[in-house]
Amino acid sequence: MEEEHGGGPSHWWRYGPPWWNRHHDPEAYRSRLPWRSTALITAFVLIGTNFSAHEQQHRVPLDGYGRALLIVASLLLLWRHRHPVAVAFGTTAAAVAYLALGYPYGPVFLTVAVACFSAVVAGHRRAAWTSIGLLWAGHALVALWLYRWLPPAGDERAGLTQEVVLATWVLAIVAVAELARVRREQWARERADRAEAARRRADEERLRIARELHDVLAHSISVINVQAGMGLVLLDSDPEQARAALTTIKAASKEALGEVRQVLDTLRAPGAAPRAPAPGLDRLPELVEQAAAAGLTVEIEGRSPHLPPGADLAAFRIVQEALTNVVRHSGSRHARVHLAHDAGGLRLRIDDDGPATGADAGGSGNGLAGMRERAAALGGTIEAGPRPDGGFRVLAVLPSRLREDQ
Repeated sequence: MEEEHGGGPSHWWRYGPPWWNRHHDPEAYRSRLPWRSTALITAFVLIGTNFSAHEQQHRVPLDGYGRALLIVASLLLLWRHRHPVAVAFGTTAAAVAYLALGYPYGPVFLTVAVACFSAVVAGHRRAAWTSIGLLWAGHALVALWLYRWLPPAGDERAGLTQEVVLATWVLAIVAVAELARVRREQWARERADRAEAARRRADEERLRIARELHDVLAHSISVINVQAGMGLVLLDSDPEQARAALTTIKAASKEALGEVRQVLDTLRAPGAAPRAPAPGLDRLPELVEQAAAAGLTVEIEGRSPHLPPGADLAAFRIVQEALTNVVRHSGSRHARVHLAHDAGGLRLRIDDDGPATGADAGGSGNGLAGMRERAAALGGTIEAGPRPDGGFRVLAVLPSRLREDQ
């Protein structure tokens, strides 16, 4: 649940801050100008440099040209998302020019740090490193050699300590920027993985609902079709039998509507408990009665084992679909359902004596595909095909250690 609700620091580090996950759009991110952050940086640079100037009386006093360079370096950051490479080199050039003119040291380097950080995060690592290197090289050139000819007058050569400090600062910027780039890429992968998982869950749920609707409707409509045909034939010659057929149609349609509503309820309120328990092998007698109403005699061999709800539903639907296919596609009026359960798992065998009455012997492609999907979801198998001695057989094997438990 931590992943869904934002979590704590560990969640933030792994998946990114909430604002990143909810609002991050690369195109929109690049199109927006970061006015607020740029205004804060500009104010910090100007105010900080003014304070620093009071402690550096030997440097050139901060005048309009110096402030203009600081403002230019800061305002360039407005385009750091759209043109990160140009901004990185532009802020570096402004900072080197500011130092070369002898103005006081201060937070002018902050603009270069932000620009290079944005360039690295955007994937322009070489450009960012180059601009950082140019800043360090420019400072070293001014502080170690050109200081003789550049203001302020009488400036002295910088010591090695100052250059080491600047190099350390440069390396720190590069390290932080690289860390941010790696985390950003990881956040993007995590978002893509979660989106893919959500799509996969949605696809699996659609398949599950499609299987449920197919099994419910195919079985019930097959019974209704057989009984309607029987009722039409017997309507004049045997009204009582026609009445019984209509009664069976009413019961089958009512049951189908109830099961369809149960499936649709899961769409209206995801995660809500169903109004009625899902069918299982304990309802095999009802299947036998419905098959008998459609003119099919069904023999049950073996006892129904106790199974987890998902496996129980899958086994029931497999038997239901197999019997529906016998009613629709077989000339046999007799079928056998054999159940065997041992340490290896549950074996379901449904046989009829044939012959097939059409091209779709054994059932439609959707029905057999649905049975295979149900078995495969639990780690089981389905074999379906003609028997050597005639008729058709469906053999389902569901393991005792089910994937839904694991």
